[in-house]
Amino acid sequence: MSRAAFSPAPTASRSDRAAHVLGWAAGLLLLVGLLLQQPLWLQTLRNAVFDQYQRWQPRPYEDAAVRIVDIDEESLARIGQWPWPRTAMADLVAAAAAGGAAALGFDIVFAEADRSSPRELARHWDLTPEQQTAFAAMPDHDAVFAQAMDAGKVVLGFAIRQAPPQPGAAALPPIPAGLVELGSGAAPHLQPFAAAVAAVPALAAHAFGHGALAFLPDSDGVVRRVPLLLRVADRTVPSLVSELLRASLDEKNLLVRSTEEGIEQLRIGAVSIPTTRDGEMWLHYAPASARRSLPAWQLLAGQVAASELQGKILLVGSSAQGLLDLRFGTQGHLVPGVEIHAQALEQILARHFLQRPAWAPMVEALVLLAGAALACAAALCLRPALAAAASAVALLAVAGASWWLFSRQQMLFDPLTPGIGIALAFLAPSVQRHHTSDQRRRWVSQAFSRYVSPNLVSHIVQNPEQLVLGGKRQTCSFIFTDLAGFTALMEAIDPAEAVLLLNRYLDGMIEIAFRHQGTLDRIVGDSIAIMFSAPIAQADHRERAVACALELQRFATAFAQAQQSTGVRFGHTRIGVHAGEVIVGNFGGETIFDYRALGDPVNTASRLESANALLGTRTCISEAVLGRAPAAPAVRRVGQLVFKGKTKPLLVFQPANDGLDLAVDLQAIADYEHAYALMAARDPQALAAFERLAQTQGDEPLVRFHLERLRKGEGGDIVTFTAK
Repeated sequence: MSRAAFSPAPTASRSDRAAHVLGWAAGLLLLVGLLLQQPLWLQTLRNAVFDQYQRWQPRPYEDAAVRIVDIDEESLARIGQWPWPRTAMADLVAAAAAGGAAALGFDIVFAEADRSSPRELARHWDLTPEQQTAFAAMPDHDAVFAQAMDAGKVVLGFAIRQAPPQPGAAALPPIPAGLVELGSGAAPHLQPFAAAVAAVPALAAHAFGHGALAFLPDSDGVVRRVPLLLRVADRTVPSLVSELLRASLDEKNLLVRSTEEGIEQLRIGAVSIPTTRDGEMWLHYAPASARRSLPAWQLLAGQVAASELQGKILLVGSSAQGLLDLRFGTQGHLVPGVEIHAQALEQILARHFLQRPAWAPMVEALVLLAGAALACAAALCLRPALAAAASAVALLAVAGASWWLFSRQQMLFDPLTPGIGIALAFLAPSVQRHHTSDQRRRWVSQAFSRYVSPNLVSHIVQNPEQLVLGGKRQTCSFIFTDLAGFTALMEAIDPAEAVLLLNRYLDGMIEIAFRHQGTLDRIVGDSIAIMFSAPIAQADHRERAVACALELQRFATAFAQAQQSTGVRFGHTRIGVHAGEVIVGNFGGETIFDYRALGDPVNTASRLESANALLGTRTCISEAVLGRAPAAPAVRRVGQLVFKGKTKPLLVFQPANDGLDLAVDLQAIADYEHAYALMAARDPQALAAFERLAQTQGDEPLVRFHLERLRKGEGGDIVTFTAK
């Protein structure tokens, strides 16, 4: 680890910022383009939003001039299973005409002759010639039905299919409705079909009109639109809804207005219906209502009041589940197909149209672009909370406008596409900004750690609430170091070289302190102060301090020897280690904080470092760190030191070999401890014991120190310092 090499703060030049802006602008345009491609998942989600709008605000049911003649379960139970004889259909037509119905439409395809007709039955039964003659004289059911249709405006439904027509299948029926086209023509925009399955010619020739029975559900199976015009082979044909409306208004023609972009409007008499570009009308479902339906059996039994028929458009169809004419509506439940046709007619007669204008996608794109640009700019320029608030306001505005247009103007405006664009435009730069901010935060943390301890920086970053004035009591361990003779060295060599040496020395010392998770308390010239168990409590702070002190001494000795080998008189390092309860926290004032420990143990650790100069040692460790009887055998007692201004002695130890990286002579330590014990007990034999030690350990500073004390007549192991 080299603390000298450090990269500058991550910054962006003006050209970089311009490139970023252009990049985000290009990204926004790409996003708009992708969303305007209308992928299937987006269409599905958008349709789900429109469906939810209809659940929140369905179209209120109004008693429009539309009734369903429902072949319901009860009608099947009373009349018989389906299909009913065509004479029953003739009775329905007659009852409707008698009641003054405006038009009657069949949501049923009569593609085959009535098998219950006498002639059809005679073909399959073994009859006598007389019986065959009698059956032949009976009226044909289809003929009875056709004759009944002549008395009213009846519209027959025909099915359409994508597959080519089967041989013998009924061809497209005659379409009496005329088609008047204004504009470029509707056919290219209509949903194409290959063939039709129509009513048998005997019936088709007597109908007032023919309408296609076709629903074009979306990919999720929900019917949201009803086609008004379709294309079968090369002909444009009306749907059952369009043809029934034409019949009820007694009009001859359908007027279609279209452009190159698509169909805009279908006009039947005085009624104008806005359409999609494909010739469909949007459905706005109303709740199910019993008033909309007339059971078929009641009409056949003459139990329907004339007021329920007069001027009404009647639709014959079935809600019986067994007949399988059920579709999914926007309300989330199955709807009979005949009811969908009825609801479409109700909307037309009430002039209640849901519209999604052709220009809606362009407006949505502009809203997306404007909102996304706002969200992107906010994410890049404002504080995160304000940027999020601005983006949320934009999203709410889009959603609110969409709902207002639906609920008040019956317009379908997609809030999802702009909403996704705004959300992505906010999230993408926010993530980048967070990444950049995180980079800068890590850089600041790294840079700040050059001035203070990394574990202190980490603690402040993780606990910013503790960055307040004040402190707390905590037991910590402290290391103080000092470099001997550095002032003289600075006078002897070039100051720049001396500073370079000092920085290399301090770099190595501080790296060791950080490796042991120590907190750098301060650097004063060539001296450093290190504390353990602050700001993060460390249960093993004493062991950490001892291990750190020994490694510091080994590094300092090796560094000094390396410099001395080059002729630089680099001095040795003195170290003091002590532990105790202190006040730890932020001191100073409101302007600047100084995180440090205050208390006598700090002063004592500094005194221990200074004591090395008098004792001749390099490392002194107090009993507060090691205990009075340390478990580690590779230490020796220095003495009980009484510092100036103190009255209580402090037992101090010296690491074996003074912390140097040398082999430990346990016998020498034992011999020293024996002599020390005699001195501590004031035994007269102490002097002789130290004189014998001097012969074998004369290079040991402590041996010389105590020998001189004893020769001066001092006894015991208490050493009093008269100077700080």
